Amino acid sequence: MSKQPGPVILFIGKKDDYFSQIAADYLSGHLPGSTIVYSSRHEAIPDTVKNWKGDYLISYLSQWIIPAAVLENAAIGALNLHPGSPEYPGIGCTNFAIYNKEKEFGITCHYMLPKVDSGVIVKVTRFPLYSSDSVYSLTMRCYAAILSTFFELLDEILAGKVPAANGDQWQRKAYTRKQLNELCELTRDMNEMEIEKRIKATTFGQRQWAHYK
Repeated sequence: MSKQPGPVILFIGKKDDYFSQIAADYLSGHLPGSTIVYSSRHEAIPDTVKNWKGDYLISYLSQWIIPAAVLENAAIGALNLHPGSPEYPGIGCTNFAIYNKEKEFGITCHYMLPKVDSGVIVKVTRFPLYSSDSVYSLTMRCYAAILSTFFELLDEILAGKVPAANGDQWQRKAYTRKQLNELCELTRDMNEMEIEKRIKATTFGQRQWAHYK
């Protein structure tokens, strides 16, 4: 059997996610030999991922922190599509942007290093963040922008181009799970405005994570 033309790609999407499915189907349509895996925070990384070797690893809303050994198996590079502009690396990026009442937000595509959200940035898409945005609406806008950016990224890869640095730089250390958990905490001495800010910033649809310590 002859080798399939085009790069060998491992795509790691988010389990039960509509946008991940669209991206994976698009990739498979152009490069049928691609390996497609869907991730869940509650599931271990499978051997399919650990044993893979190829050209590009694409992390599309992946729920896993990809081990360094797996990243090294991507001969050309491992790319991540991240909700959050370079000012908001790490976890809880939409939550902190809502809390900080930012006027602008966005998504970032970057090469992956073992340290979370620290690799070279190749694409940034920015858009207004409205005072009427919720964590849910901002997340959905990020997901739509990520899908569009993924199409652009794959266009470059299919054309034989290696995605290059665009000059953007990360603006701070990555937010951590501990910082996000602290944002969810309410105390009796907080004023009403602070409580409202935290509730808005930690509510996703019908799920509210803000709570009193």
